Amino acid sequence: MHKVRYFIFLLLLGILTNTDLYAQADFTIVSKDNQVGIFYDSNEPKVVEIAAKLVVNDIKNISGKEIAINDGVHKHAIIAGTINNSNLINRLVVSNKIFIDDIRGKWETYKIVLVDNPIKGIERAIVIVGSDRRATAYGLLEISRMMGVSPWEWWADVTPHIQSTISISFEPKTYGTPSVKYRGIFINDEDWGLQRWAALNYETETGDIGPKTYAKIFELMLRLRANTIWPAMHKSTKAFYHYPKSKEVADDYAIVIGSSHAEPMLSNINAEWDHQTMGEYRYDTNSKSIKTFFEKRVKETAKYDGIYTVGMRGEHDSPMIVGENDTESQVLLLENVITDQREILKKYSKKGENKPRVFVPYKEVLHYYQSGLNLPNDITLMWTDDNYGYIRQLSSPNEQKREGGAGVYYHTSYWGRPHDYLWLNSTNPVLMWEEMSKAYECQSRDIWILNCGDIKPHEYNIELFLDMAWDISSFKNSQSVLDHRKQWLAKAFGKTNSDKISSVLQKYDELSFKRRPEFMAWSEVEPVTKSKETELTQFHYGDEVMTRIEDYQQLINAVDSIQKDMLPNRFEAFFQLVYYPVIATANMNHKWLYTFKNKFVAKQGRSSSLFYKEKVLSAYNRISQETSRYNSLKNGKWNHIMNMAPRNLPVFEKPSVSTFFSENDPSLGLALEGYEMEMNDKIINSYANVLPIFNAYTKNSYYIDLFLKGQGSIKWEAKPKASWIKVSNTSGELNENKPEVRLIVTIDWDKVPRGDNKKEAPLGHDYQLIPPSFKVNSAIDFVSNDNINTVGVSVFNPQLKELNDYSEFIEDKGFVSINAENYSRKQNGKEASWQTYKGLGYSGHVTLALPRSAISQTETQDILSKSPVLEYDFYTFNFGEADINVQAIPTHALHQGNGVRCAVAVDDNKPVIVDFQTQGRSETWKRNVLKNAACQSVKQIVNKAGKHTLRIWMVDPGVMIDKILIDLGGWKKSYEFPKETKRK
Repeated sequence: MHKVRYFIFLLLLGILTNTDLYAQADFTIVSKDNQVGIFYDSNEPKVVEIAAKLVVNDIKNISGKEIAINDGVHKHAIIAGTINNSNLINRLVVSNKIFIDDIRGKWETYKIVLVDNPIKGIERAIVIVGSDRRATAYGLLEISRMMGVSPWEWWADVTPHIQSTISISFEPKTYGTPSVKYRGIFINDEDWGLQRWAALNYETETGDIGPKTYAKIFELMLRLRANTIWPAMHKSTKAFYHYPKSKEVADDYAIVIGSSHAEPMLSNINAEWDHQTMGEYRYDTNSKSIKTFFEKRVKETAKYDGIYTVGMRGEHDSPMIVGENDTESQVLLLENVITDQREILKKYSKKGENKPRVFVPYKEVLHYYQSGLNLPNDITLMWTDDNYGYIRQLSSPNEQKREGGAGVYYHTSYWGRPHDYLWLNSTNPVLMWEEMSKAYECQSRDIWILNCGDIKPHEYNIELFLDMAWDISSFKNSQSVLDHRKQWLAKAFGKTNSDKISSVLQKYDELSFKRRPEFMAWSEVEPVTKSKETELTQFHYGDEVMTRIEDYQQLINAVDSIQKDMLPNRFEAFFQLVYYPVIATANMNHKWLYTFKNKFVAKQGRSSSLFYKEKVLSAYNRISQETSRYNSLKNGKWNHIMNMAPRNLPVFEKPSVSTFFSENDPSLGLALEGYEMEMNDKIINSYANVLPIFNAYTKNSYYIDLFLKGQGSIKWEAKPKASWIKVSNTSGELNENKPEVRLIVTIDWDKVPRGDNKKEAPLGHDYQLIPPSFKVNSAIDFVSNDNINTVGVSVFNPQLKELNDYSEFIEDKGFVSINAENYSRKQNGKEASWQTYKGLGYSGHVTLALPRSAISQTETQDILSKSPVLEYDFYTFNFGEADINVQAIPTHALHQGNGVRCAVAVDDNKPVIVDFQTQGRSETWKRNVLKNAACQSVKQIVNKAGKHTLRIWMVDPGVMIDKILIDLGGWKKSYEFPKETKRK
């Protein structure tokens, strides 16, 4: 009882004296009459001194005031210290000024509190207490965050706003423990940006990425609360350990050094393996030399923090060489390699065998692991994505119990098959969140590394990745990611601008998700291929090429407008973080889209081929101009950092174009939506003289291109033959400056006559064959030079009573198109339900089955009784066999042996299982990752014209459905499914 009373007394004493319980308060750092001092103990590690000096410099950049460190008498102060290193902190603890038991012994955990009269002469202080050296440094730099200093203050020139008074308002709190223990980046494929910039501009004394460059990288990492780096490792860069100072700088900044899947034991095979003196790099014939190499590195790094990658691959991202080239032999050899490496670590490492070790089942190594490789239980399993953002496998429930835990190696930059994306950042942030939160859910919490290429222009995704690794609980859903970016933009460019920029970047993400800018030539690498024909259609569904051109033009217009209102001190930051990525992506798209358009119109004999040729050249030149502008920012600070043609691949070239030239007199040409060739008025009753049918239930619109043929100019006039036909423009002139015009034809549905009142309308798969009783026909005459070209207009406008109050999906031209999130109904399963994520997929939303821990259902009865189901009501005018095309996000099975499956049925048909899982680096996988879509099709019978229901059940949790197309025979070839055919 006495012990209980004493405990209560101590608790009350803590409540009365412990300033951890301060409410939100204001604290002045700099004012006209006063400025703080910063104090830390001389025993503190170097990283605390570095962080303190960064804060001092941040204060100077804002206010112009030089803040003293460990000097002078100050009314207010910032006191920082690490538990077990700081006498200052010990004194505050003993005097009950602060309480530290809640962070003592924890990993990278810090608290910031306000303390009155902490030490003699100081009235009030912000006290930062860290559980370890990094925590204290993070805590100091948290003050910079509170002052509004961006982590990208140097790396993206987010220059602080000048102010004479600096006050912060904060609620004393504890930060950490971080969600992921080791969090960091991999500098990779640095040949065209970071290495050239360092060698030719920033670190000319070494002519390389050396200690000076790494110091700036480590500063950024501290500001982002990262702690681990995989250094650059291409042949263009000398090995990290080539410069002895590099590891010392890393230790000063408390950065943990690791190495990639191809660099065992902190070695850099590309730069350090000498065939002349060391022999062939293969373990089955030259293990002694390789072990000597490993031993040297372990001795060199013994006293520093490091993470050792175990296992072995070949030189530069290739499989290891094995005499017996079968899986069993490869697995046995790899097990021997790991056994020998463990012995080396045990013998030479300062922390012995307990130093962190990771095994990275990347590419072919995953196959070895899946084939039964015996991996010691205390080694961290570091899962990888497929290089395009989709994690290939995660820990099963049994693997989640491993002592060594698990982690993830993830890409937002990549060199390799089927195509590189090294130039710009085009990884959708919501996808990255979805994959990494999935990994965290499967207990991958020990190490996260992001392959971010040259750092620039991956700034936002780097911060998002590291913020998730720091506190995954702040990212509960997809909206959290969108909100995070908007807040990030607001801090950099203000609230008003952040709303506008956020809207631009969401559209940028959507378009890049459909096709990354580096993939726009439809070429491939390894071996390199020239540009190919686009899969985008130019004559169906509104012209996918022109739609994409217009979408990117809107983004160009938007960022040009925002740039005009940008504050002068944030102009360079806006250019780097927003303007260049958007403008470069838009013009890469325009360059190729106008190339495709140029070749298409040349085949039709259009004089506009020359117009599109100029558009191609203009887009190419704009990329060049803006890249030069990037490299000249800040008086050349970033010279050589941006390269518009990494690896000089065909996609970056100036495309070849076609020019159609005719000396004939001017005449008017017409091309109608739905037809590849121009309209031929010489053929009577040609289908190519009639627009696709207008459907009263989907209220279509179609285009007609009017174009100049020959030389000179020509006037034209459009004359609809019925009052209910609407044309976007009815007259004009075509000439060399305006060689073509696109008209949009719509229907005034209040004026168009009704068709016969029939219950059923068996239209057939060819909409030109609609029975006359269901059509209303008319035409548009196009008059030029006394010539008349007549375009037929047919309208399907029946009076079907059963559709009077119907608002769901309708067949149009032989298909029904559906966005997955727009279900008519959904029903939860016993363990799972369908949920919608925003900001991902072709429609901007995807629907997925959660939780991921739910049990897969593969038996028909279990699917029907236990699985969640989506239901989509649709109406058809046709009947018979239909292809149900389902488009999903091309994720991989959660665990080995699982699939990525759903089940599909129309009406009461038996569910048919659809699996989106791909194997290895197959042609299907290549197509999927280039398109960010996995499409599968099943046959179903639509037994009558009328109302039906499509049902989609979960088979495996985590499957993400994007779009659905029910094809009754009318779908024409297109890159995307046509727009939704929902009743309008």
